[in-house]
Amino acid sequence: MTELELVIDAKARLAEGPSWDADEKRLYWVDIEGFKLHIYDPSSGRDTVHEVGQHIGAVVPYDQDRVMVALKSGFHRYDLASGKLTLLHNPESHRDDNRFNDGKCDPKGRFWAGTMSLTDKKNQGALYCLMNDGQVKTVLTDVSLSNGLGFHPDHKKMYYIDTPTGRIDQFDFDLDSGEISNRITLFSLPEGTGFPDGLTVDAEGMIWVAHYGGSQVSRWNPDTGSLIQHIEVPASNVTSCCFGGEELDELYITTARNGLSEEQLLETPHAGGVFRVKPGVKGQPTYRYKGIK
Repeated sequence: MTELELVIDAKARLAEGPSWDADEKRLYWVDIEGFKLHIYDPSSGRDTVHEVGQHIGAVVPYDQDRVMVALKSGFHRYDLASGKLTLLHNPESHRDDNRFNDGKCDPKGRFWAGTMSLTDKKNQGALYCLMNDGQVKTVLTDVSLSNGLGFHPDHKKMYYIDTPTGRIDQFDFDLDSGEISNRITLFSLPEGTGFPDGLTVDAEGMIWVAHYGGSQVSRWNPDTGSLIQHIEVPASNVTSCCFGGEELDELYITTARNGLSEEQLLETPHAGGVFRVKPGVKGQPTYRYKGIK
């Protein structure tokens, strides 16, 4: 296994939501509490920052010049050159005490993203899906902290995390309609290893989970619920991960600084950075939004 490397010493408050744009060969990620969208170019090592002025929970590729983002005020299209935001739909326009969190697209190009309370209230969030026609469907309600999403390579299963439960759940997934059903729990993180945050699914169908408060990402077999391997990260709050690189054999890992004491930050000075490792397995591509132009 290649050694873990720090690729962006961003010191982000809450780095999250990495997604790999294979066409442009760049990594998108967000600093949710810093109100920033980041674009990292591995060939130059440059990390470009876009200020969006509000909580940004997720970003996914769209086309060469634009991305889709889930902001506190809903689903938007963002023009990278001009900085213009175009609101598509805000499913929570009736409330101001939630924000969007994690999200990603399914293989048909629908954009899934969920919400959470800004004041840690339970069951106040939901999971939404921005359909290809620009309409939004409410998929789940009574969610506390909507988080990791992923799809099995056969596109028949969807995985989902509501962080405070400690569980990784599975749904049957209908690719054509986007409907999910038959929710079951696959496994829970072992006590003392933090809470499940973001996730990704590799090309072999194994699930990678970021441990918030657990200083690691771990790889699990969804069929047996067994732990296969884990990679230690020099930051306690590991938030998400995704595969990138030319061969999709590099795992990018995001971390956070928020909630850490001065002493903890001295012990883990690179918390809030983005790390990269070659774990010995390839990932699936990041799907782009395939909706309204």
